[in-house]
Amino acid sequence: SLRNMEKLCGIDEAGRGPLAGPMVVAGVILEKEILGLNDSKVLSEKKREKLFDEIKEKSKYHIVFKSAKEIDDFGISFCLKSSILEIMEKLQEFSNSFLMDGNTNFGIQNLQKEIKADAKYAQVSAASILAKVSRDRFMDEISPLYANYNFHKHKGYGTKAHIEAIREFGRSDIHRFSFKLKALGETESLKVVIISLISYLAVKSSSF
Repeated sequence: SLRNMEKLCGIDEAGRGPLAGPMVVAGVILEKEILGLNDSKVLSEKKREKLFDEIKEKSKYHIVFKSAKEIDDFGISFCLKSSILEIMEKLQEFSNSFLMDGNTNFGIQNLQKEIKADAKYAQVSAASILAKVSRDRFMDEISPLYANYNFHKHKGYGTKAHIEAIREFGRSDIHRFSFKLKALGETESLKVVIISLISYLAVKSSSF
């Protein structure tokens, strides 16, 4: 029931996998019911944009950006975990439980996890929409500054056109250098392998 669920904080991310741009993580506690919520990936852009404003009006929320450089320097798992911890700290006075979409809670106490939570829980759906729209808008805004890459079209994901642009122009300062492209014959550097391993072990050890 909504009465039991009203203090739930849903958490989701957008941009874990792209070759460029930030990862964005959002946490949402709904204060009023919102109709039409679903996993952001199955909603049209127009519908997401409309819901984005409504969610902000009817919820307590917090949104965290992690830049491509932070992802390169610390690894994706560390960036995701630190974003979740920041959200939990900012929203703890309003929520008594936190639910993350996905199959890991990164060893964080009091964080529940559930696969496909973004399609089952309004709070997680709302978080997925805030994260995705925030990220898409950012990529649209910076696109004119990086005219060679057409970020407004693919939002930094590894489309054929984007990979061809990287082949021709190399990477920009908004690209993730640690995300290697087999299509360009790149292999992961030892530094990246070591950072990933350290990040994985740090996340793992904190779960004990």
